[in-house]
Amino acid sequence: MDTLFEPEEPRPDAPPPDGPLAARMRPRTLGDYVGQQHLLGEGSALRSAIETGRPHSMILYGPPGTGKTTLARMTAEQADAAFEELSAVNAGRAEVREVIARARERRKGGRATIFFLDEIHRFNKAQQDALLPAVEDGTVTLVGATTENPYFEVNSALLSRTQVYELRALSAEDVEGLLRRAIDGGECGSTAIDDDAIAFLAARSGGDARAALNALELACETVGADGHVTVAEAEDAMQRKAVLYDKGGDQHYDYISAWIKATRGSDPDASLYYLAAMLEGGEDARFIARRMVILASEDIGNADPQALVVAIATADAVEHVGLPEAVHALAQCAIYLSLAPKSNAATKAIGAARRQIGEHGAAAPPGALRSAAYPAARKLGRGQGYEYPHDAPGHVNEQEHLPEGLEHLRFYAPDDAEPELRDRLAAIRRARGRKP
Repeated sequence: MDTLFEPEEPRPDAPPPDGPLAARMRPRTLGDYVGQQHLLGEGSALRSAIETGRPHSMILYGPPGTGKTTLARMTAEQADAAFEELSAVNAGRAEVREVIARARERRKGGRATIFFLDEIHRFNKAQQDALLPAVEDGTVTLVGATTENPYFEVNSALLSRTQVYELRALSAEDVEGLLRRAIDGGECGSTAIDDDAIAFLAARSGGDARAALNALELACETVGADGHVTVAEAEDAMQRKAVLYDKGGDQHYDYISAWIKATRGSDPDASLYYLAAMLEGGEDARFIARRMVILASEDIGNADPQALVVAIATADAVEHVGLPEAVHALAQCAIYLSLAPKSNAATKAIGAARRQIGEHGAAAPPGALRSAAYPAARKLGRGQGYEYPHDAPGHVNEQEHLPEGLEHLRFYAPDDAEPELRDRLAAIRRARGRKP
């Protein structure tokens, strides 16, 4: 009789019939779940864990609208376990301790607890540490959800006790399928919706199913039951697509990396694309300009020394003009750097020189090259025997400049993009009586 009056164990709530369309369309089974086949393919570890009702602690990481919350709820529904849910936005250590205390009591009765913690990256180190004992001893099965890279935002101790699954943005085809499922299911009533409008919403959602469904619902409500949703109404409902870009997270590194590699690869179209993505996402223009200056030397170097001049001028333009007008200078520089001949000879040369110093230390310069600026220097032999190059024919003499015993070292090797420098260096070495 005791069990008759025990409170019902918390379970994932069913979506309210009058809730937002995105909530009403949330799938309840894996068969209805769209996307993430790289994680949920037949025989995969995650699919097996969900289907057998024996989930393990995990962190679901991915952009908004990719199904993290849905997957967590589905996991709980398939398991014979209580479901506890908190958002790290408004919860703290006290709430976590309460969840763990309830889970510990259930465990005494042989019942498991799935603890879904949304926005887990919002927890600080101390709050995350509070989860460790309960996760480690199995008091709770933790399912964390985050849009931030957990390897940056979650403690390594907690990461070692969980499996990280990265969810990917849905394809436009996936999102369009969800939209048509909602329409075919009568969610938009008798409202007429153009195929072009559906395709537009799917394409402009950026892989965010929630954004697409919410825009569809708004468009249908705007035109009314007897109305007609065209691309114009869809565009009005979607408004301007917010670029999925976090200046402190993955996108910050991924897009600048893509810009560097596209520009290094001499692809001005791709360079402009990633530049636009960063600017639309609110990236600091000074950060972009600094990367342009670096690339001008690292990847172009003396194949086109003017590239560095252009990059520095662009950085100055950003400082003096600022956005939005500085976008023109940034675009000009991106195109110039993309089309400039490429050479990493200078980068390789300084790398080789630094390795030499790192592995063998820095040998003292020859006495003739050392400073004789202070009075007693010449008594120590500093500067004696120095031969002034401008007194020699062609301003080149045969004096050795490398430390004794290291005369054979060669670091700089001009490549095919630096033919003039290659020929000049060879001529200088011949004039100095040195091997190339």
